Amino acid sequence: MASNNQHFGPSSSFMISLLLVLLLHIHYAKSDLQLNYYSESCPRAEEIIKEQVNKLYHKHGNTAVSWIRNLFHDCMVKSCDASILLDTTKEQKSEKTSQRNFGMRNFKYLETIKEALENECPNTVSCADIVALSARDGIVMLGGPQIEVKTGRRDSKDSYLAEAENFIPNHNDSMSLVLSRFQSIGVDTQGTVALLGAHTVGRVHCVNIVHRLYPNVDPTLDPDFANYLKTRCPNPQPDPKAVEYAKNDHVTPMVWDNLYYKNIMSNKGLLIVDQQLVSDSTTYPFVEKFAANNSYFNDQFANALIILSENNPLIGDQGEIRKVCRHVNK
Repeated sequence: MASNNQHFGPSSSFMISLLLVLLLHIHYAKSDLQLNYYSESCPRAEEIIKEQVNKLYHKHGNTAVSWIRNLFHDCMVKSCDASILLDTTKEQKSEKTSQRNFGMRNFKYLETIKEALENECPNTVSCADIVALSARDGIVMLGGPQIEVKTGRRDSKDSYLAEAENFIPNHNDSMSLVLSRFQSIGVDTQGTVALLGAHTVGRVHCVNIVHRLYPNVDPTLDPDFANYLKTRCPNPQPDPKAVEYAKNDHVTPMVWDNLYYKNIMSNKGLLIVDQQLVSDSTTYPFVEKFAANNSYFNDQFANALIILSENNPLIGDQGEIRKVCRHVNK
């Protein structure tokens, strides 16, 4: 007499296994980042962030540059998970204390954005998505490209100081090391050169420049530009806490454009990494392309920023949605 289980032979077992795999795939696919992730849970989320970025920009123009830098320094360390926003606790030191994050500021204004979102949709929008969307909107405020940024990230419960120290590229690192860091998260050479074009806005503390000026001027610096930098940074040993800065682009310092590339081709880059983009044979062709075509620079920057912003996000039931961005939920 045949068994009642005869219909569940090897082929049937295979089909059941395949069905389970497909169901699991569908489950995880729903958790992936997507455009307009908050369309149902908080329909005005992206509008609120844009409104707040706009207000803060007109009140404190430098916030727009801070938003961009936040995204770089958050997403380069393990994940785009807002770990950089966490304050130091008894259990762990904040990534903010890393020398690689020297000069980062305006974190308090991210809390302003978060409060506006909490008032509208409590416990819904992650700090990680605020980091990503404020960067997107900050770029536009400065005259840069509109970039379609996906959302659905969740927030880390941990800070990663050691990883920040070891993984965020330094301005004195070799170009090969800088390229390898970005390549490890999927950004190719052209994308890396485009992302460094964010140096077209903002400023650099004299601490990071003086070694190119004193005791002798770096021969790769344009002499007239070096003299200008000395007026901005007259002290060979500047106080890190003093307000001593030089603008990345002293012609259009708060305008998003491709003048950065034209400057470094004229030996007017502030940082060693800027100069290396010109001296390295693998990166120089892209410097030339971006210097010649602003639209092409914007397109490639947008493509690379999307890759960076989607680096290993926490999704689904990973992490949490922080109530306050600077510390984990109680």
